Amino acid sequence: MARNMDTPVLVSACLLGRACRYDGRHNRDSALERELDENKMRAVPFCPEEHGELGTPRPAAWIEAHSAAAVLDGDDRVVTHDGRDVTREFVRGAEGALAQCKLHGITLALLKERSPSCGSCNTHVAGALVEGPGVTTELLRRHGIEVRGVEGRRN
Repeated sequence: MARNMDTPVLVSACLLGRACRYDGRHNRDSALERELDENKMRAVPFCPEEHGELGTPRPAAWIEAHSAAAVLDGDDRVVTHDGRDVTREFVRGAEGALAQCKLHGITLALLKERSPSCGSCNTHVAGALVEGPGVTTELLRRHGIEVRGVEGRRN
């Protein structure tokens, strides 16, 4: 599908230099910014965790036992390292991302790989990096939005 400046793309805000990672840092990806410009795509920055009102910085979190699909289906939780349940906040953030996609007619999201929200191919379950998507990616894909993972911090 050809994309132009009239076709916005949802992008993890941390990849665009916003200090919204759990540790208060960013993952600015200059290569991604050039790719967006070269392909005439307009970034719509979004951070699911901040939208879910977790704040920055915040404790690291992961899917407790199974998968993002199980979280969305009500069969799993997202927890912090000290056991605090942040499932509601992660789901609220995913729903906010979906709402932004609907509002702007977005069909493609470029999200931070390895995040429990945004991971596309890899996320964190039970404190370990595993194959599978994060909560936001899972919800977006359920609604037909293409999600591609970006590692971040490329020059």
